[in-house]
Amino acid sequence: MGKKRKVILPPDLPPEVADNDIEVSDEDLEFIGQNREYAGFLTKLDTKSIDRHVKRVAGHESDDLEALYEQRKRKASLLKQNDDDDKLQVDPVDALPVKTLDGKLEYRTVDRTKSEAITNEKDNTEENEKDMSVVKLTKKEKRLKIKKSRKEAKKEAKVEEKGNVGVEKLHTEVLAKVEEDLSAEELFRKKKIKLAEIGLQLLENPEENIKSLKELLKNCDDGNQNIVKLGLMSLLAVFKDIIPGYRIRLPTEKEMEMTVSKAVLKQRFYESTLLNSYKAYLAKLIAMEKKPSLRQVAVRCLASLLDAVPHFNYRENILAIVIKNISSPDDTIRKLCCNATKSIFLNEGKHGGEATFEAVRLIAQQVKIYECQLHPDSIEVLSSLTFDEDIGKPDTQAEAVKIKKKGKWKTPDGSNKLQGSEKKKTRQESLAKTREEVTADFKSVSFAPDSRERKRMQSETLSAVFEIYFRILKHSTDSHASRSTTDAASFSHGSSSLPLLAPCLKGLGKFSHLIDLDFMGDLMRCLKQLAGYSDHGTIQNPLSVSERLQCCIVAFRVMRNNLEALNIDLQDFFVQLYNLLLEYRPDRDQGEVLAEALKIMLCEGKQHDMQRAAAFIKRLATFSLSYGSAEAMAALVTLKHLLQKNSKCRNLLENDAGGGSLSEIPT
Repeated sequence: MGKKRKVILPPDLPPEVADNDIEVSDEDLEFIGQNREYAGFLTKLDTKSIDRHVKRVAGHESDDLEALYEQRKRKASLLKQNDDDDKLQVDPVDALPVKTLDGKLEYRTVDRTKSEAITNEKDNTEENEKDMSVVKLTKKEKRLKIKKSRKEAKKEAKVEEKGNVGVEKLHTEVLAKVEEDLSAEELFRKKKIKLAEIGLQLLENPEENIKSLKELLKNCDDGNQNIVKLGLMSLLAVFKDIIPGYRIRLPTEKEMEMTVSKAVLKQRFYESTLLNSYKAYLAKLIAMEKKPSLRQVAVRCLASLLDAVPHFNYRENILAIVIKNISSPDDTIRKLCCNATKSIFLNEGKHGGEATFEAVRLIAQQVKIYECQLHPDSIEVLSSLTFDEDIGKPDTQAEAVKIKKKGKWKTPDGSNKLQGSEKKKTRQESLAKTREEVTADFKSVSFAPDSRERKRMQSETLSAVFEIYFRILKHSTDSHASRSTTDAASFSHGSSSLPLLAPCLKGLGKFSHLIDLDFMGDLMRCLKQLAGYSDHGTIQNPLSVSERLQCCIVAFRVMRNNLEALNIDLQDFFVQLYNLLLEYRPDRDQGEVLAEALKIMLCEGKQHDMQRAAAFIKRLATFSLSYGSAEAMAALVTLKHLLQKNSKCRNLLENDAGGGSLSEIPT
């Protein structure tokens, strides 16, 4: 049923008031008397015509009004019916209907006679044209016209048939493509839901649903790359959650023959399935790392596994791929690998330091293979390494062990004891062997790292790090020596052919206190050559200003950290700093390196050479007038420090006639 239409009624008339009840005050009369000219139009109104139009029943009594209205309504309906019979309704598409105040729709109509006249007129004109054509054309012309019309009809039929076939073919192709897209999208959605369900089951109860890993691995062989990416990321999330905190050792053939409980069998099945699935997953990642379209996803998964579970099996395979891409031209892949490597260096508690040594050894191989032509980030990661301060000190426990010498036992206090009988000796050996076995078992179940093993691992790692740094320095010095002095200008703005020199110098400055004294002489010789001076004092193939300043910084740090064991003259490095102050350019060189060089070389340590201090005071004063506020502030702070340390140099600030202050400086 339709909804009831709401009828809007007109507002009620005000109540009628008798003339006797109307009260007119003196103020109203006075107002009308003063404004007669504005009320004069009321006397000219035609009241009769107004009454006729308002009442529409002039000459009738009020009792006959209802009958009169019904009569008028009946007459109007009869007239409307007659008009509808004589008219034709217009199509609503051509003319919209009109809605009356009662809420009814009235459709437009046209007189039937007019429409028939128009159609007759059209028909007559067509017939007249046909008659004229028939009358005018001869038989020969008529035959030609018929033949022509038949040919045109055949052509139109062929064209129409071809068009219909083409349209139908196009429609079928479009429909097939749409259906294919819809089916592919639906299939992709179903596979996503299936991956999510399997992943949730594995996360909720991995022991019972461990077989589902094989089903997840099958999705990594799908033809749709989006499904492959989702499968790889789903497996990554599952493995990161269910991998245990220990390395899995599969049972040997002899252990498999032994009779064990159901719980042990269940645990063995779980661990073997997990390890085999993990191995297959890594094999897929290594294979996909070679495909450009899936390389980023594969490297992301490998880097995440190395960061999350560096203690687990097949760590060597993951490290090999990550270190191989540590110098990748792709910024995303390089950052992923560098971050994973830094995480290995900073979180040695997860793997006991073994992964750190393996990563450093692989980086050293990369540097050797590519002849130091790697991205600087590959060496920058080494600055994240941390070493114990007592790594170079002897182990007191090792010294306390008894040493057999000349048939006697020597204790740490120097006292000697004679050998006992053979029986006593055998007993002592058996006790020592038992003690070693107990200690080994305790270490295997203890979570605390062994201090000796840690020191050994750190020593090997430090040796590999310095091997990398010294190889880079040797390559840099050989490259400089192979170039002629005429090529120096082409390298004055930086060493693009030596990308690893800057991070190498930075690392040497950080680990300078751990360098072995046997390498100090060769190291200082290389730094002096890289700083820009040969043995004869001539400039030879200089690097950028920042790199030469870094060489000076490293030399001073090495000297300060080994002050008691070294006796090296650093005069050449002071001369180099003195010359580099005028070669410095704020828009090209690094201001923080200059500030660090001024601090280490001039502010720290004891300065005894008055002539050198006076020369640097004048050079720093000139430097502060030539550059911006930051560089000027660093120069002035250093100048103030030199003046406070060398009170006699304060005469340089005086401006007496004849320059007496300079003559007082001792030569």
